[in-house]
Amino acid sequence: MGIALADFLLSLYLPVNFDANSPGMQFSVVKPWIGSFGIFYRLGVDGISLFLVLLTTFLSVLSIYSAFSAITEKVKGFYISFLLLEAGMLGVFVSLDLFLFYVFWEGMLIPMYFLIGIWGGPRKVYATIKFVLFTMFGSLLMLVAILVLYFMLNSVTGNWSFNLMDYYNLGLPLSLQIWLFLAFALAFAIKVPMFPFHTWLPDAHVEAPTAGSVILAGVLLKMGTYGFLRFLFPLFPNATFQFIPFLSVLSIIGIIYGALMAMVQKDVKALVAFSSVSHLGFVTLGLLAMNIQGWQGGMLQMLNHGVSTGALFLMVGMIYERRHSRLIDDFGGLTKVVPIFAVFFMIITLSSIGLPGTNGFVGEFLVLLGVFRSNPVFAAFATTGVVLSAVYMLWMFQRVMFGELKNPANAGISDLNLREKIILVPLVVLVFWVGIYPNPFLKNMESSLSNLLNQVNRKEMVLRSLPQMTWAQFWAEMKARRGRGKFTITTP
Repeated sequence: MGIALADFLLSLYLPVNFDANSPGMQFSVVKPWIGSFGIFYRLGVDGISLFLVLLTTFLSVLSIYSAFSAITEKVKGFYISFLLLEAGMLGVFVSLDLFLFYVFWEGMLIPMYFLIGIWGGPRKVYATIKFVLFTMFGSLLMLVAILVLYFMLNSVTGNWSFNLMDYYNLGLPLSLQIWLFLAFALAFAIKVPMFPFHTWLPDAHVEAPTAGSVILAGVLLKMGTYGFLRFLFPLFPNATFQFIPFLSVLSIIGIIYGALMAMVQKDVKALVAFSSVSHLGFVTLGLLAMNIQGWQGGMLQMLNHGVSTGALFLMVGMIYERRHSRLIDDFGGLTKVVPIFAVFFMIITLSSIGLPGTNGFVGEFLVLLGVFRSNPVFAAFATTGVVLSAVYMLWMFQRVMFGELKNPANAGISDLNLREKIILVPLVVLVFWVGIYPNPFLKNMESSLSNLLNQVNRKEMVLRSLPQMTWAQFWAEMKARRGRGKFTITTP
């Protein structure tokens, strides 16, 4: 707890000293690692990664504090795994070297594997193996794509480098972009997860311990959407625009499908898990709008989902510790015995459905505004997800918290203790802060998002105007250029 709290306090240095008007990387660290292969320990933070770092350190503190009473076996191993997981997640968000990024991307799977597999529920082995197999499959394809980019950069410039910024200026023919785009997109789509790659998520959430579910929903899923912004769009802009309609349709299906599946769940934790599929569909749809409103809405919704869904999983865990049940039918009338818990639960429920004045409203409004500017039809379909989220969340809240107190086992449930109130109060503060005054969050991310969006659009236009080559023709041309000693980059 002390280490996690120190991490959080140190991370507060970033927003205090962050220059919101600078679109570039700040707080940079560049240290040689494997110099002969062009691999550096290269880190940096901009407006895109700033709040994801803060979200990671913030939720890690709350998750560890929540585990004090929930984890009673192999305690040392649990916290070792959790701190390693936090290190891996932070590394993903600040890495500016493709090789280093991949190390952190894969490395965080190991502690998550143990968190679910050792401290999970009855079907923990099935859930954790499914989680690892899904994510490893996509990650290995991404590794192949990274190596292809590595050799391509050497063919163009004569340099061996994994520096991400070198690849931003690398112009590739559309035929090659498509294959590399698919490899990266699959890894990120599985992590989000987008429909139809979502099937690992409900199992992992239901079986994971409460702290694992909070960090899985709050941070791990955002690694996929972060990958879309940081890697997929700027590296393969032409392929991105080719696949926007297809990926947007998958996002809309995920929004509606996740909401419909949430409506029929009998387990509260499974309901919250399927709601994540729906909410992350809004994030990807906003990013695919390819305008500043959609990108700001998508980024803000990443943070909102981490706060709201993380809080929901925490409260499900709190009630489970008291009743050892998560079935909706086992509850009813809880407002009579746990009124303080009911107030917190109501606030987070309204936040999750996007009530005006809460954080969820701002993010969803910006996403829908950006999508409407890009494609009004997509926006119309996505709006149904807002309505459906109100249906399944309010219906669940009604059945759990209101009505008669029929089950005698619920009569002796204790209300929130001091530790649990300390955990939930900061989350409620964020719900209203972002909902009423989101400007500090939007302002700090705007410059970086605008710069990256302009870069993606400019690169796409330049490459579209050039004669298209097959990947084999491009490779032959690069070899010929190297033979003549002309190492040029095809885009400014």
